[in-house]
Amino acid sequence: MARTVIDPITRIEGHLRAEMEVEDGVVTDAWVSGGCFRGMELVVENRTPADAAMIVQRICGVCPVSHCHAASIAGEKAYGITISNNARIVRNLIEGAQFLHSHILWFYNLCALDYVNPINGLSADPDAATALAAELGTSCNSDLKLVAERLTKFAENKQLSIFSGNWFESENGKGYTLPPEADLLLTSHYLEALSMQSKASEISGLLGGKMPHIMTSTVGGTMWVPTEEKLDDLWALVNEVYDWVTATMLPDTLALVPYYSDALKWGGGCGRYIAWGVFDNKSMEMNDRYLPAGVLGDNLKLDDVDEGKISEYIGHSWYKGDSDLNPREGVTDPEFTEYNVKDRYTWCKAPSYDGQCMEAGGLSRLLVAYKRNVKFVKEQIDGLLETLGVPGQIEVLQSTLGRTAARQIESVYIAGLMKDWVAELIEAVKGGDSEFFRTPATTTGDGTGFWEAPRGALYHTEHVKDGKITGYQIIIPSTWNIAPLNAKGEHGPMEQALIGVPVGDMEQPINALRTVHSFDPCTACAVHITEPKTGKSFSTVTSPWGVK
Repeated sequence: MARTVIDPITRIEGHLRAEMEVEDGVVTDAWVSGGCFRGMELVVENRTPADAAMIVQRICGVCPVSHCHAASIAGEKAYGITISNNARIVRNLIEGAQFLHSHILWFYNLCALDYVNPINGLSADPDAATALAAELGTSCNSDLKLVAERLTKFAENKQLSIFSGNWFESENGKGYTLPPEADLLLTSHYLEALSMQSKASEISGLLGGKMPHIMTSTVGGTMWVPTEEKLDDLWALVNEVYDWVTATMLPDTLALVPYYSDALKWGGGCGRYIAWGVFDNKSMEMNDRYLPAGVLGDNLKLDDVDEGKISEYIGHSWYKGDSDLNPREGVTDPEFTEYNVKDRYTWCKAPSYDGQCMEAGGLSRLLVAYKRNVKFVKEQIDGLLETLGVPGQIEVLQSTLGRTAARQIESVYIAGLMKDWVAELIEAVKGGDSEFFRTPATTTGDGTGFWEAPRGALYHTEHVKDGKITGYQIIIPSTWNIAPLNAKGEHGPMEQALIGVPVGDMEQPINALRTVHSFDPCTACAVHITEPKTGKSFSTVTSPWGVK
């Protein structure tokens, strides 16, 4: 029995450590530690809900829109506001643009190098790689000969730039199994993705004033008012991103399956899922969202969301006490002791739903949408299972590669919805509808914002008195996924997903890294600790990249 540690894990947002116990080449126990604390809940106290919608965006530069919208929804509940139809459409568009940016970034620039070896692509035949694209049904927008020349210059200069520091020789040189032509083709898509994610952010900037950290969404609706020129630009950008996403992302994922099919057999996690829902329909009901809300318990049994069943245990986290409270009564009182997997080992709390840990994220949203019979999602998942040769076996998606593949269905779905929403907005504006903002009916009350960020279920709750916040709590998506042991001694979803993962190389456990990246963890909501007396700030993770 031995231990392997990845600390810090790179190609994610923020700091994360995974410590694993390995026996006979398989992970038998695991502990995931979020390395930093921030405490944004304390920053927004005594400010207005509109202030909070701007401030909480600073939790993350990748998903600020989601935090703004969750905070705005909480404020609207407290104030008794139902936003206008135009505001609903604009919010959906900004949110959708952020989702597409995040999904493209994650799949290609954060996750792909676990499967794609650009250096191996140097030996590819560019013409054969072009033919492979047609065979796979994926796009080929780049001159692959020029891509190969660029990669060759990197290699000759011994400066691999963005491709350096990866585990291309892991598992004794057998960890990467794509043929050179596939490596070259997918590396070209990696480079295209750098441009396409910027196009998605351009949409957010057009609608939000800037990106990251938009300025137009607020409690009561939106401050963005369309012009003919802005609508033309919006239409063009949305269609450009749609064309690339639909032609590229899902086919690329399927291209990995023949070479990494074992990753469909492990990394499943806890098998229970939550989704608060995202992208409001006209009804403004959580269960009727384009990606609806729901809770999937054991055997994927679907239930509606019950806020009263949410709690956060802190007995294994660096906070005072060992309470297990609903976040509406929660307290953020940090107290670092020491890193000890038998006691406290993370800044992350342990959220539970009805006393059980739950996975959040793209797979959770897709499974809930499937169970709620969302037509596009159901057809695409059934088609994916057919392609994988396991028709009807939805449990196959409960795995490292299944979690990765499912999220691309969501990318295609959202890209199509964006086109519909642009058309809907143009029709509304041409019809004379000019309402984008509504004023509050009261300035005292309680509100909760159930929403989704790209990485999963996002929860903001606030108490407001005379227009000022007297209490605020947040549960970000990765808090669910990277949770430590809960009050029942049950491992969090990512810890459970790591247990059972094969390890062939203790110094470069690539399958464990693939599993972590499949969750797309984000701990950027906890990026530093400050010492108020001195004003000093420092990172709690100081070790170099790699494995201890």
